[in-house]
Amino acid sequence: MSAIHTVLRVSSRVFDAFEHWWEGKQARHVIAIVLVGGFLLSLGMIELSRLGWLPESMAGVVSTNHFRAIDIAFTLFLVVELIGLVVGLATSVADTAAKQFEVFSLILLRRSFKELVEFEEEPIVWGMEVGREAVQFLVVDATAALLVFITVGVFYKLQEHQPITRSEGQQRTFVQQKKLVANVLLLILAGMGIQAVVRPLFGEGTVAFFNTFYTVLIFSDVLIVLISLRYSATYHVVFRNSGFAAATVMIRLSLSGPRYMGAALGVGAALFNLAVAAAYYYVAPAARASTERNRARKEFDEKADPPDAEDRPAGEGDPAEPQSPPGG
Repeated sequence: MSAIHTVLRVSSRVFDAFEHWWEGKQARHVIAIVLVGGFLLSLGMIELSRLGWLPESMAGVVSTNHFRAIDIAFTLFLVVELIGLVVGLATSVADTAAKQFEVFSLILLRRSFKELVEFEEEPIVWGMEVGREAVQFLVVDATAALLVFITVGVFYKLQEHQPITRSEGQQRTFVQQKKLVANVLLLILAGMGIQAVVRPLFGEGTVAFFNTFYTVLIFSDVLIVLISLRYSATYHVVFRNSGFAAATVMIRLSLSGPRYMGAALGVGAALFNLAVAAAYYYVAPAARASTERNRARKEFDEKADPPDAEDRPAGEGDPAEPQSPPGG
């Protein structure tokens, strides 16, 4: 057990150091430079590719469509949001569930911008024959993103934060365990990012980055549910956490499904997540009140029913019968 506690302490310190840096001004400055620089660099490389000024080895990799730069910028921004999602894993299960839908709505917006790449000509010209499907996909994804955005806002209003641990020590250990899971997710995210950059350079094709990471999130959500059972096996808490994990599964399916069905499933997943939060908001106070009533009834019964005579300590038997007065 001491080895496990040592691992948790070291992992927690590493996580705290990264979280402190990530939420500081220096990190925001670096992120801004990366996002703006990546966008401008992409535009510059695309323009050089259009002019034919790139080496042959790079000309086949770099796009000639300026709208591809928007896709690259949104991809970088989404990676930043994923890091924020993982960092927030140590705070609250419900907040993490909401953050997953925030990232999902941004993925939908990215897909709508990505449809601009389908227009080969600049400026854009479209009609019933050319570009009609791209415009339809753009409208569907953007509308679905808006509906998810609204649903997340309502979700935050319905949240009820209730600790599932019974002591500060248990709470600290639970948070340390979540921080360990978050550290593993950060390592996986870094590995996936490196792979996504390196593979196209060697002509091995792109990686379904966000689809793959949401698959990883499914396993992490289930792991958090199992870890939480150590501290609370209360039905409404288990159902809430499991429901949030099920919503993650629905997000993953929506990302890989047909565009129209995927967008509809994504909105349905957001509504399901909202329904779980609303149900927990309604059920949790009633469940806690029921638990308190049962505890009070048990204490009352213990006080009302004295122990049996044979269970009493020696010297605490029934009162002696009154004796007749002398000479009676």
